[in-house]
Amino acid sequence: MVTIYGIKNCSTMKKAFAWCEEHGVAYGFHDYKKQGVPRERLLPWCRQLGWQTLVNTRGTTWRKLTAAQQAISTEAQALALMEEFPSLIKRPVVEASTASGTRLLVGFDPLQFAELIEATGP
Repeated sequence: MVTIYGIKNCSTMKKAFAWCEEHGVAYGFHDYKKQGVPRERLLPWCRQLGWQTLVNTRGTTWRKLTAAQQAISTEAQALALMEEFPSLIKRPVVEASTASGTRLLVGFDPLQFAELIEATGP
């Protein structure tokens, strides 16, 4: 099973959806803006990838934060911000179940997508 997390109208998300459709990959979609991302999901992502990988410091949501909010130095601070402002989470985050467990991918790269899908097996 593949689940793509992100924001529907994001151009990078549209590339990920198009790639999946072009390659016949079935996926579920979780919209950050409409559904948020619960701490129970964010925490394992942070543990596996590091919170620095997940926080989008290049987007408009980041630029709208105060300097104090941007001064993230701990996982707990990052989690709180990502819960409050889901648009801060880079996208897409792709979660795939493989024989060796759950694998995560952040961002869209066609080669990494292909490797991840191949690892999910038939």
